[in-house]
Amino acid sequence: MSRLDELRHIAGSVGIATRHVDALGVVHEPDEETLSRLITGFGLPSDPKQAAEALAAEGRVAPFGLSPVHIVAQEEPGPVLTLRLPSQSHGVEWHCRLEDGAQIEGRSEGAELRLPAGLPLGYHRLAITGTGAGASAEIGLVVAPDSCHLGDALQPGARSWGLTAQLYGLRGARDWGIGDFGDLATLGRAVGRLGVGAVGINPLHALFAAEPRHFSPYSPSSRVWLDYLYIDVTAVPGFAEDSAAQGLAPPAAVVAARGAGLVDYAAVAALKRPVLEALYRRFRARERGGGSALGAAFRAFRREGGAALAAFATFEALHEHFTQGGGPFSWHEWPAQMRDPNSAEVAKFARAHARRVRFFQFLQWQADQQLGAAAAAGREEGLGIGLCRDLAVGVNPNGAEAWADRELVVPGAAIGAPPDLLSRAGQNWGLAPINPLALRRRGFAPLIAALRANMRHAGILRIDHVMSLQRLYWIPSGLPATLGAYVNYPFRDLLRLVALESHRQSCAVIGEDLGTVPEGFRETMQRANVLSYRVFIFERRGDGSFIPPGDYPPLSAASAATHDLATLKGFWLGQDILWRRRLQLYPDTAAEASEAEERRRDRQKLLEALAGEGLLMPERFGEFLSAEGEPAYSLDLGEAILAYLARSRARLMLVQIEDVAGEAEQANLPGTTEAHPNWRRRLPSSIEELCAGPEMARVAALVTASRQRAAPE
Repeated sequence: MSRLDELRHIAGSVGIATRHVDALGVVHEPDEETLSRLITGFGLPSDPKQAAEALAAEGRVAPFGLSPVHIVAQEEPGPVLTLRLPSQSHGVEWHCRLEDGAQIEGRSEGAELRLPAGLPLGYHRLAITGTGAGASAEIGLVVAPDSCHLGDALQPGARSWGLTAQLYGLRGARDWGIGDFGDLATLGRAVGRLGVGAVGINPLHALFAAEPRHFSPYSPSSRVWLDYLYIDVTAVPGFAEDSAAQGLAPPAAVVAARGAGLVDYAAVAALKRPVLEALYRRFRARERGGGSALGAAFRAFRREGGAALAAFATFEALHEHFTQGGGPFSWHEWPAQMRDPNSAEVAKFARAHARRVRFFQFLQWQADQQLGAAAAAGREEGLGIGLCRDLAVGVNPNGAEAWADRELVVPGAAIGAPPDLLSRAGQNWGLAPINPLALRRRGFAPLIAALRANMRHAGILRIDHVMSLQRLYWIPSGLPATLGAYVNYPFRDLLRLVALESHRQSCAVIGEDLGTVPEGFRETMQRANVLSYRVFIFERRGDGSFIPPGDYPPLSAASAATHDLATLKGFWLGQDILWRRRLQLYPDTAAEASEAEERRRDRQKLLEALAGEGLLMPERFGEFLSAEGEPAYSLDLGEAILAYLARSRARLMLVQIEDVAGEAEQANLPGTTEAHPNWRRRLPSSIEELCAGPEMARVAALVTASRQRAAPE
């Protein structure tokens, strides 16, 4: 057997695909270097024989051949675990401690352990002892439902709609240069009164407090904790009474930041941090005696956050310490002892800088309090679903999550996508993959924590690149994206955990299933009550025409666009094409000409689709498309598109606030970093003005009426 064949055998054992076909129909078979480096990323030796021995040894030491956690469906009549019994044993005695403290026990003969039917949902512990032999084991037993929570607003026949916004881009009457949780509350209250069921926002994940210029919400330091820059400083306890703290933010600087067309994250941090520091000192001074309700709430928050919150806050303090004076951004460049979160040196640092660590915990407490208040404000004014939060597919390898759990994060690789129509060279997102072997050893605790954190204060959660539950495309560091390989994850188990947390948090789930989707994946997700994410411009027939509203799947969230795509106005005018041309992102002139021609065809097909629904008379086509094919846009056209989408069978329809405002520019232009102002654009007017204006009222009335005329399921 050749070395490549040996590597392929090991790859198959750990879930690395040795063959895949990209979206362009090209077959890829990873070579020796790719397979060897990805196998090493699993924590296995690069030598195939040694890797095989390591895997065999891991299997031998697992008592009864059981993994650390076993996940069963609540619907199963009686869960059965297949055991590998010691030679001296003919059966086992078992004892199950349920999550609520109740206990059940029993005895099983032979290699099958059959548990009683009707076990409650939750996370339980199962202890097993072999009869006649000394072998024993204790594992996690998770009882999960087959499908996710939906709630009344997403049941069959429901026709809800939501408004999506980039939180940083919201303007408020009192913001400090970035949209904040106070603005989110204002938006939720205003649109809840207009019949909106949900408000969708970008990921709120913690970024890097010590380096605010790293601001992509999809490349976070941690997916569990929040970005403190979204705190409304004026709502922090003590601000209204503390003139000294107020004076730390010069009014002229606040006004200048508020009026800027783009978010200047460094300037916002420079305004907010001194005031937050002062308010924390005030809070700490007043809590020395203890006894206040606020102090008790902070202590409870810290207890609930436990070791995970302490580790995150310690990382923040360390990162601040090492980046001062132009020090390294990445923890990989810290002294060796500080790269280990469990080292004595890190513990010593945390004790010596306890106040600093506590400050970062304070920021998380305030962010959580304000996010919860914003969610409650929207619900009180009619948001039937509530906030729609967003969970990124991975974390930045230089951040808190990767530092705190190095065993979980794969070194020397990044996740991305193979070649497709949008990127013929493939994509490298620079995010750290999770080791599926380590994830199972940990009882899936890191995934559960991320789900819980992002379902908190939400009525629905959008999971970015939801195909990651089944597989992720790994790219070894230094290699082009074309030389990666797919790595499979325990799909059945992960989906059941999503369903369990969905029920426990009363939070529905949208799966962003765009791009290269595995065969049968969408059908499996539909059976699990996960809403498919259907974007208008991609929903086509074979001839390129737009599918009619009645052909949208009912269990879906239909949207006109996403943060990575042009707005309705931008799409019609070709603003995204102009940007790619200006930044020379096309591989050649032929590719540029091809996309421009395709867009001309799309405009014509879109007009025909609108006419087919009676939303636009053919005699009006000339208003939007000249004989030479030159486009002209008006809000009438945008509203016709929204009405078209609102008539779909999708139980949830999403409207971008940028489309209500008639914006041509999109939030993010994939394939760019500095050249395009990604994640920085602000709305042209304040929320108060926009929500009280005629455009919002007209769109709300139009969409609400169109939803009532939607095609039946």
